[in-house]
Amino acid sequence: FRNLSKFKLAMRALQINKFGGPETLKIQEIPIPSVGDSDVLIRVHAAGINPVDTYIREGAYATLPKLPAILGKEIAGLVEETGKSVRKGDRVFAWLPENGGYAEYVTTNKENVYPLSEKLTFSQGSGLYVPYFTAYRALITKCKVKPGEVLLVHGASGAVGVAAVQIAKAYDLIVAGTAGTIEGMELVKKIGADHVFNHKEKGYLNNAVAAIGGQGFNVVLENLANVNLGADLTVLNQHARVAIVGSRGTVEVNPRSLMLTEGCVIGVMLAGATKDEIKESAEVILQGIEDGWVNPVIAQEYTLEEAAQAHHDIIHNSGARGKLVFKL
Repeated sequence: FRNLSKFKLAMRALQINKFGGPETLKIQEIPIPSVGDSDVLIRVHAAGINPVDTYIREGAYATLPKLPAILGKEIAGLVEETGKSVRKGDRVFAWLPENGGYAEYVTTNKENVYPLSEKLTFSQGSGLYVPYFTAYRALITKCKVKPGEVLLVHGASGAVGVAAVQIAKAYDLIVAGTAGTIEGMELVKKIGADHVFNHKEKGYLNNAVAAIGGQGFNVVLENLANVNLGADLTVLNQHARVAIVGSRGTVEVNPRSLMLTEGCVIGVMLAGATKDEIKESAEVILQGIEDGWVNPVIAQEYTLEEAAQAHHDIIHNSGARGKLVFKL
């Protein structure tokens, strides 16, 4: 490396040498990745933690990396070495299609790197790509929401849920959000939801429908389809859309519910976005940061040494209140 090599050749990284439980995450000293002509080398200050990381770690995801592997789909930090599009020292956030974020340094193609406003911390920056680009893809690209429509965000206190509420309010939707704790409900209300419900309470969906006037929801953003999808289909308005952004298993549904409303269920996968769709998402989200309505909520910061606990919490914590990140 032109400048870096004078000082440091190795970095700390969380690496897995086999697929399995959280105990497979091991801190190791490995070489700092090389930089190609179209790449940017970033000194990582924060790395986002996402459920998909745990699925990959377990070997339970559709596309798995070669081992040994470093997990992590999104980071924020400072440019260390670069091509022409950004300068050394620039604050940036980036998405990592090939993983690698759980480390002190990462390289990625310059197309995957975006400027990080001084309005946000590095931890907030590391929670931009997966939550906000996913929520934008679900609501705007796929469901084509319109001002005045009524949206239900199932799991609104999690990272994608927070992003969905903020995007929906920026697009003038009426939003009902659910959470599983008092603290989570308070967060959902604070970020702008018009109605908030505890999804652990019996009859909460009926209460939600009553609160919006009894006509059902135009759009549902579903973070846990294996639990909620069957019930979601019973609270839809005519021609409603259900966007599935998360599921951890199978679910039984009654298709007649969709027949009655002529609704549709849409699967959402961020990796399926085209370059033009990503570009559009980025323009809106970057402008949203400047305008102040894109404001990631950080629930907890972990050290690399706390990796096993972090991976446990993102799956088993029943009271999500924003984004989980590693702070390096």
